[in-house]
Amino acid sequence: MRFRPWRLFIFLLALVPVCLWLYQAWIFALGPDPGKVLVDRLGLAALWFLLITLAMTPLQKSTGWGGWIAVRRQLGLWCFTYVGLHIGAYAVFLLGLDMQQLLVDLGKRPYIFVGALGFSGLLALAATSNRFSVRRLGRRWKQLHRLVYAVLVIALLHMLWVVRADMAEWSGYALTGAFLMLLRAPGVVRFLSRLSALFRRDDKKVSI
Repeated sequence: MRFRPWRLFIFLLALVPVCLWLYQAWIFALGPDPGKVLVDRLGLAALWFLLITLAMTPLQKSTGWGGWIAVRRQLGLWCFTYVGLHIGAYAVFLLGLDMQQLLVDLGKRPYIFVGALGFSGLLALAATSNRFSVRRLGRRWKQLHRLVYAVLVIALLHMLWVVRADMAEWSGYALTGAFLMLLRAPGVVRFLSRLSALFRRDDKKVSI
């Protein structure tokens, strides 16, 4: 209840990319191969949401604001949604729903197998993101959801294979992912927690 407007804002914001790209496809503004453009953009959006989701915990620890954690699950599910749309667009526009061609692609293009592996990891995370699973799995829930770090590595590897001609773009995402992993180091976590406590203390002094 406390963060409902914030959650609604994130929900609406997350709809913008796919709505914009579908509109561009409708008006033939995606170039001569709109299907491939949609596949690429949906996959890239999934990586955006994965990185943004991983940024929520460091933001909460450094600012002390609970709103970041309040939308973390929602952002993770949006990541899964965009991966699903990415796969769906690949199946429709690039495969023509030909499953035999999928088997051929799996043999010729290893990045597709890697992408499927990443999707399997996200599926496990999405399926256990509800409160029932948290209660049911107990401590094992946190252990399972550390799988997100492996999913990030797999996603970056998948992207590396796809955009080998543009290493600058890939390096930006890889460095962002590495930075987010660094923020989870015990020493950095303690520093962020102290920084958050300092900000809260200063806010109290100002209010007084």
